[in-house]
Amino acid sequence: MLKGSYPLERFAQLPTPFYYYDTALLQQTLDTVCAQVADRPTWQVHYAIKANHNPQILRQIAVAGLGADCVSGGEVQAALDAGFVPEGIVFAGVGKADWEMRLGLEAGIGRFNVESTAELQVLSELATSMGKTALVSIRVNPDIGAHTLAGITTGLAENKFGIYHGQVEDVIREALSLPSIRYCGLHFHIGSQILDMADFAALCNRINDLCARLERRRLPVGDLNVGGGLGIEYGHPNHLPLADFKSYFNTFKQLLPPKYPVHFELGRSIVASCGTLISRVLYVKEGLARKFAILDAGMNDLVRPAMYHATHRIENLSSDGPEVPYDVVGPICESSDVFGKGVVLNECHRGDFIAIRSAGAYGESMASNYNCRPFAPSIFSDF
Repeated sequence: MLKGSYPLERFAQLPTPFYYYDTALLQQTLDTVCAQVADRPTWQVHYAIKANHNPQILRQIAVAGLGADCVSGGEVQAALDAGFVPEGIVFAGVGKADWEMRLGLEAGIGRFNVESTAELQVLSELATSMGKTALVSIRVNPDIGAHTLAGITTGLAENKFGIYHGQVEDVIREALSLPSIRYCGLHFHIGSQILDMADFAALCNRINDLCARLERRRLPVGDLNVGGGLGIEYGHPNHLPLADFKSYFNTFKQLLPPKYPVHFELGRSIVASCGTLISRVLYVKEGLARKFAILDAGMNDLVRPAMYHATHRIENLSSDGPEVPYDVVGPICESSDVFGKGVVLNECHRGDFIAIRSAGAYGESMASNYNCRPFAPSIFSDF
């Protein structure tokens, strides 16, 4: 959203901080995603709930016809509560507890993305005891390093996720032999906030090699889940509000054989841009050589800068004064509670509204009440 399009007169009536969601931009994003896969009837996009589990956000995405990608039993339940079709729910995660597996089996979810032989055996036992059949994909660790932050890279051999690609054949054979297990396909995910399409091309090449190897050995491939990971332009939310969905989907259209159904698990690229963390300036502090804009929002409301050294665009919505560099910080009793250093803002004063952009992904969903701070509420553009 452009700086002047925020409803400051409404904001003035609300306590800060809060998350502000542009539902029109979310709908535009969903329409764009659906249009990109409309020519592939066997392709399905699942929304990665870990990016944002706000119930109203989930309902809007479910109505658009997307499936849900879950990594916990709580997320499976949130998807069901929001109206996602059970058959469109996929459930990944290296440490699924027994109750989480039972929840998925009882609901009849579309897929368990299994990440170890130990998990596969437990799922078989639970499904047999319940008289259910578990539909399974094997999560493959392709040993591909994506060009992204180290903390959100998931496809390297030393990562905890998935089964090393050289061991997949044995795991497929075991899946085919176990009772109450129906092997359905392969699952991959190499990381998050990926902007270089060459990373996805490398994934496609690894998938094609693996599929050819399985076919030579007369083992089924099934369908393909290529995960998600598409990034957004955090520095330019006004000029580039949508992720590059066209290049992303075209990469897979060009490099994967059309005979395989394909699943995608997009999260950040769907919800990040529609969300803004709105805060007020508490104080402007003069340091020896720096100025600090001290906000009433902290790392408990948006942890990405502290956890990943991630950068978000920050704007002063209330001021048209001269531009001044500030260290934008929060009130948390931690030195890492910093949203940005040397951020150029229009001159700040106590009470100014500060917008921290592209906070729709991993803002609200990773929030905490550290320092006994209350969770920030959510406000929608149609409030």
